[in-house]
Amino acid sequence: MPTATTKYFDYGQTEIDFLSGADRALGEAIQRLGRIERVTMPDLFTALIHAIVGQLISAKAAHTIWERMQERLGPITPAGIAGQRTETIQSCGMTMKKAACITDIAHTISTGAFSLEELRELADAEVIQRLMTLKGIGRWTAEMLLIHAMERGDIVSWGDIAIRRGMMKLYGLPSLTKEQFDAYRQRYSPYGSVASIYLWRLSFE
Repeated sequence: MPTATTKYFDYGQTEIDFLSGADRALGEAIQRLGRIERVTMPDLFTALIHAIVGQLISAKAAHTIWERMQERLGPITPAGIAGQRTETIQSCGMTMKKAACITDIAHTISTGAFSLEELRELADAEVIQRLMTLKGIGRWTAEMLLIHAMERGDIVSWGDIAIRRGMMKLYGLPSLTKEQFDAYRQRYSPYGSVASIYLWRLSFE
């Protein structure tokens, strides 16, 4: 649950005005829904592990596993996770394959073989490319880190089922091709991340 110290994705009237002008359907949805607060995780390692937990499962299941991890494993830090047995991580409710990836990444980062902080200086495409060298990290996971930890402004993830579902609902589409998706994504640029926040909400209506 959000607390008094919770960090939300930072956006304002500039982004709202641009998106409303660029896309009438999205503008109407923004006006109807009002401001949406999207919780972020400024710590890159915590956010990365959170994104891995959420791979290919529902948001509700991911939340349950995440709560369990925090209760059983303590602080989600590279050294803290690297010190856990893979079986202990797996017992929080995930597959052994996912637990092994988390253990491997924690070791890689805790030993200094990979620097998450260096990513802050890179462009979006470079961040994605660098993260995908880590075992178990695909494009979607990298994009979730970009939006939820680094608060990059123009992320709309084709790999996110909820975003695609929200887009289909917004435009009344029975299906969605990659070409259609890319056309809408370009329409939202350079404020795609704020569009994503609204598409996520729309997908659950």
